Amino acid sequence: MLGALSNVFKITELRQKVVFTLAMFLVFRAGTHIPVPGVNAAVIEQLFTTGNLFGLMDLFSGGALSKFSVFAMSITPYINASIIMQLLTIVVPKFEQWAKEGEEGRKKITQLTRYGTVLLGFIQAIGMAYGLRVAIINPSIGYILLIALTLTAGTVFLMWLGEQITEKGIGNGISLIIFAGIVSRLPDGLYVLYQYLAAGTIHIGNLLLFIIIALAMIVFVIAIQQGQRKIPVQYAKRVVGRKTYGGHSTHIPLKINQAGVIPIIFASSVLMFPVTIAQFVDVGWVKTMASWFEWGTPLQTVLYALMILFFTYFYTAVTLNIPDMAENMKKYGGFIPGLRPGKPTADYLDRVMSRITLAGAVFLALIAILPNFVAAVTGIKGVYFGGTALLIVVGVALDTMKQIEALILMRHYQGFMK
Repeated sequence: MLGALSNVFKITELRQKVVFTLAMFLVFRAGTHIPVPGVNAAVIEQLFTTGNLFGLMDLFSGGALSKFSVFAMSITPYINASIIMQLLTIVVPKFEQWAKEGEEGRKKITQLTRYGTVLLGFIQAIGMAYGLRVAIINPSIGYILLIALTLTAGTVFLMWLGEQITEKGIGNGISLIIFAGIVSRLPDGLYVLYQYLAAGTIHIGNLLLFIIIALAMIVFVIAIQQGQRKIPVQYAKRVVGRKTYGGHSTHIPLKINQAGVIPIIFASSVLMFPVTIAQFVDVGWVKTMASWFEWGTPLQTVLYALMILFFTYFYTAVTLNIPDMAENMKKYGGFIPGLRPGKPTADYLDRVMSRITLAGAVFLALIAILPNFVAAVTGIKGVYFGGTALLIVVGVALDTMKQIEALILMRHYQGFMK
């Protein structure tokens, strides 16, 4: 392993990319400790002592939310804006045309995504500042607007930081910022486990069970993330002039988890809505209904799993255009052995995709509700071990390692992964 790691630093270009990425991580971590002006951080931290939904958001921000720093909203508004633009690209003809224009079209979509990030970030910042106004030293309109502008500026800076990592560093910058935020919470979690052991709150058996579950979930997540169904495709020979085209075999890789972590984000956002509304409406029955949707309640857990199943199918259907895939195969002389090109091929691909999407949807639902069962089985509370965070960490790590592998192999060195 050390020999493989040394290959990374043998290439000047790759070494510079890795060093630049690590330097940007330091900037990100420094920003999580810069407090927003006019806020009592001690009051804020009391809201994040339990492993609820706020604890999940704090995990993604690398602890910036519990400190209410300038990076408290993390990169979440950018992710939401990107998802909205991706869906609008399928619905709005103009955006669909831009997506097919290559680099110039992508620049236009990226620019709109940035504007959307600012708008969504400002709206979210106002809601966050107003909802946490008990921690504001002077909760006037002016101070709330100042805090909202500060939080929005922090998100925009993180967006720029992520783009710089993508351009000059290694891997996807936005994903790596989330990755860094999650991994940075690991020492705190280990320290809490040590305190539990020292105080006698848990015994060594609980800790061993926790470790076994964690290792099993890591293996499970890697297997599903890498899992795919390979559909064989044969291309017929075509003679054009003196050249022969086609005549080779390939395959279409259909991923089990085609939707990634997006369905979990959708489902959690929808279920946060009643709880968020209850913070602004001081009515008894509204508060009662909102309590049913609090993180970890039976109703919330069941609805969470069902909505993840729905959004997995929805997002897969929106992003994977099977009729176009079948039509492109037919256009270039490709066919699946035993099937006629056109509609029979599209029906077959749709049937296969529906079956493997069910496996991916069930996987995502289990991953999302995992923290509730881990706490119940091991008796370890207050330490967030979530499948959502694990899914992000494993996915980003695998993608980044593949990019490093490709750069190393381009220079004819021994690969990073074997």
